[in-house]
Amino acid sequence: MPKKRRPLSELEQTADFISRHIGPDESQKRQMLRALNLPSMDALIQRAVPDSVRSRGGLPLASTHTEKDALDYIRKISSENDLKKSLIGLGYHNTVTPAVLRRRVLENPGWYTAYTPYQPEIAQGRLEGLVNFQQMIMDLTGMELANASLLDEGTAAAEAMTLIRRQTKKKQSQRFLVADDVHPQTIAVMRTRARPLGITVEVDEPRNFGDKDAFGVLVQYPGTYGDVEDHSEVVKKIHDNGGLVAVASDPLALTLLTPPGEWGADVVVGNSQRFGVPMGYGGPHAAFFATHEKYKRSVPGRIIGVSVDVNGNPAMRMALQTREQHIRREKATSNICTAQTLLANMAAFYACWHGPEGLTTIATRVHRLTGILATGLEQLGFELANHTFFDTLTINAGDEAEAILYRARDRGFNLRLIDSERIGVALDETVERYEIEELWRAFAGRNEIGMRAAEMDAVASDGIPNRLKRTSAFLTHEVFNSYHTETEMLRYLHRLARRDIALDRSMIPLGSCTMKLNAASEMEPISWPRFASLHPFVPREQARGYMRMIRELETMLARLTGFHSVTMQPNSGAQGEYTGLLMIRAYHESRGEAHRDVVLIPTSAHGTNPASAKMAGCEVQLVDCAENGDVDLDDLKAKAEKHSSRLAGLMITYPSTHGVFEQAISEICELIHSHGGQVYMDGANLNALLGVAYPAEFGADVCHFNLHKTFCIPHGGGGPGVGPVGAAKHLAPYMPGHPFEPSVGGEDAIGPVTATPWGSAGILPISWMYITLMGAEGLQQATETAILNANYLAKRLSEGYPILYTGDTGFVAHECIVDTRVLQDEAGITADDVAKRLIDYGFHAPTMSWPVPGTFMIEPTESENKAEIDRFCDAMLRIREEARKVASGEWPRDDNPLVNAPHTEAGVTADTWPHPYSRRVAAYPDPSLKADNYFPPVARVDNAYGDKHLVCSCPPVEAYRDAAE
Repeated sequence: MPKKRRPLSELEQTADFISRHIGPDESQKRQMLRALNLPSMDALIQRAVPDSVRSRGGLPLASTHTEKDALDYIRKISSENDLKKSLIGLGYHNTVTPAVLRRRVLENPGWYTAYTPYQPEIAQGRLEGLVNFQQMIMDLTGMELANASLLDEGTAAAEAMTLIRRQTKKKQSQRFLVADDVHPQTIAVMRTRARPLGITVEVDEPRNFGDKDAFGVLVQYPGTYGDVEDHSEVVKKIHDNGGLVAVASDPLALTLLTPPGEWGADVVVGNSQRFGVPMGYGGPHAAFFATHEKYKRSVPGRIIGVSVDVNGNPAMRMALQTREQHIRREKATSNICTAQTLLANMAAFYACWHGPEGLTTIATRVHRLTGILATGLEQLGFELANHTFFDTLTINAGDEAEAILYRARDRGFNLRLIDSERIGVALDETVERYEIEELWRAFAGRNEIGMRAAEMDAVASDGIPNRLKRTSAFLTHEVFNSYHTETEMLRYLHRLARRDIALDRSMIPLGSCTMKLNAASEMEPISWPRFASLHPFVPREQARGYMRMIRELETMLARLTGFHSVTMQPNSGAQGEYTGLLMIRAYHESRGEAHRDVVLIPTSAHGTNPASAKMAGCEVQLVDCAENGDVDLDDLKAKAEKHSSRLAGLMITYPSTHGVFEQAISEICELIHSHGGQVYMDGANLNALLGVAYPAEFGADVCHFNLHKTFCIPHGGGGPGVGPVGAAKHLAPYMPGHPFEPSVGGEDAIGPVTATPWGSAGILPISWMYITLMGAEGLQQATETAILNANYLAKRLSEGYPILYTGDTGFVAHECIVDTRVLQDEAGITADDVAKRLIDYGFHAPTMSWPVPGTFMIEPTESENKAEIDRFCDAMLRIREEARKVASGEWPRDDNPLVNAPHTEAGVTADTWPHPYSRRVAAYPDPSLKADNYFPPVARVDNAYGDKHLVCSCPPVEAYRDAAE
């Protein structure tokens, strides 16, 4: 009998993205529900989510799309972007991304799905890339220490200002001087940051700085108009007056210019975008921050250091972690939570690919073409405003300026209209000689100019003064001089990637961090030139596709959460927190209540919450949590009453950081409102709410959304992140604006919080694709499945470990806290031991010792299927049995698989084996690992040694070994 043919509707459903994103199929879901003694998903949601917050209606979104349809749709949107060659400058430049880096790093899930390297043994590949980045920045800037990237140049400059304020001897001064040729967007971001901190930002010519009382200054080198100035005398005057000096610079220019560190700079910041990272309409790009080693404990962001493992072998790690905001909380000096790790690695590998000679050749060519352009313009009768330059010219064009701008656009170029009479042109590595001639024609207003670029080469201007030409070597380490063929580079990149654990290898069960599938179809559009290659300050009519996509994404996020408006500007979750608090403060100020500056924060809150509040000029008052993990309502009521007249608001995470839906969330919001405060909701756990509850409905006034968590932008080894903010109607007028884009922000906008109007716009297509592919039905299924997976995992792990917090009905939200302190009590096994032993099982550890010391916070997400969850649970339960063997005395407390973990391949294959357990137990604790095992490249890293002997550069391997002896 012939088979019955499937109907067309069923065949069409096989292309459904939902089933590809969500891990468990219907059969697996039924099995997990049976384990929980529940009849259905509806029953689970009714038990886990309080009735008071649960939504009764469906999500107001379109239905799901197939991958093909969604890609076709967004390709059509991208075609609305008019791609011209932008020579606008302002810190953003066209660049050539080497194909080997695009394919092997930017588009490689081994690099883009990895997590922040808090577990160094399984992150040696990306850590080496970050050390390369630090070395590159130190060499180029001439400074002693660099961090592993910041968010953008504007915020890096703001961080420099606050570091200088902490370190300067001029404690009485609140004035910070900024040169009038610093990029305008940088100045705007600094003003935003300075205002709540009581700092006055004053813009002036550098020659006037020495006569003013200020704790520090910022100069640009080269300046925004192209000038290459000698600031050494200014630096001397500022130092003599007790102040410190920050310099914003261009890494490509520094291959030819004397490094700021050689003429007295105290901090050097900038953007590494032009090192192979596409402009992406403003980001993400890795900013850099370099300074003196004596300021190391005040440096914002991450510093990667070289330590040793227990065998004395060199090993890299995140150094000086006690500086970080999640530890220092309200005492933190910065709220930096994420970095731009993926992009920092891209920039570092670009430097490795080209090497010092290649970078010098690129810079020399750009500078020579700029000189040719300058010479030709002068011969055409134009006056140059700057006679020193690296790659940027400012031309006095008189009343012809605007006409020249439009003629250049007609010929395919975007130039910078500085004012009604001046035009700026910034060249880059992509410019060709014939394009110089096209620019001359645009300025002259005629097709025939009688000049050829090749003929001008011999007489071209040299824009770098002799006294400022670089004489010192840079990028001398072998890593920058070894990988100049594609064969060498792809093998180097592959070798580094194999050292790490990312989502392409196994589940990463990090609580609060939502390490879920980053689908290939979601990632695909970000590499398309019409998204990747737009300058952030092109005319709006050239970015119609971006505008359409951004507006649609804003609408989607607003509908998913119930908020009136959304701003896409914040380029990290912590920046979203900061933005929300500034909006709250602006709202109070508009009502004549600027004195409201107290923010209540539960002790369980994310570490960035107190730090962001301090940066917004607020006083932090911590609120206790009850034994069940909920906010202590009595303590909250008492503190709200005590600070009622000054109460700005409450910062609360929902579901809570303890992994449960608090029953009293609506009551909590009403309480804060009754005292005149506003409720800021941390949206880190939004993955448990979509389609289930709307934050705006149960009382939140403002909330940030982590697109790098709930909405599938990958973590990139520690960044990029995006943290848009949704706000109720009364707060919408205060959304951040931008000096280059009047349409951005509300009627009474606060200043910009990032350097570009829409932050890291280049990766927004990822979240647009995710929401479009999932639709209302898929997003609700994702939330329900995330809650199911978490409760199933908690049920299974409860066989060996206490589950610390559950709701009133005994269920968790999308994550749970597993108490590993029982192993410490019974066998002396710490949470750290368990984390390292999980590496032997091929897993990244969960979030460790936060928010409760000695515990694991575990989040399986919806994209892991039952088999992978079971594999993880089996590993945790096997570790529990291993700890019992230690407790019973079968294995010594100081020599067992847990305290010795992780085990390297070199260790388990050594000629001698001195341990009381077998090599098999060490290497293959689960028999299934024999088919595909992961061996970490280093044994357990010595964290204390790394902090005591801080090395953040790339010395030869022999130096690491010598240091260990």
